[in-house]
Amino acid sequence: MTSEALEIKFKEAVDRINDHNEPFPADILLKLYAYYKKATNDYGRPSSKKPLINAFKTNALFQAKDISQDEAKQEYIDLVNNYFLYRK
Repeated sequence: MTSEALEIKFKEAVDRINDHNEPFPADILLKLYAYYKKATNDYGRPSSKKPLINAFKTNALFQAKDISQDEAKQEYIDLVNNYFLYRK
């Protein structure tokens, strides 16, 4: 897949998530968070008012530290597609 096609698919996946109104499981949210931050090169610190949430977000980012920006985009796309395919 070309970088341009990957970017289009990534934006479509982000839109699907943003348009979804039901709550997501916490593990899915943390993975989406980490892949999104990595895919967009946003290395700002988590900004929740709750330290525990910041700790979980930081851990999720740490787990995704060794993947490239394009790999993060693809992982995000795959996670979104699988979530909507297999959710109950």
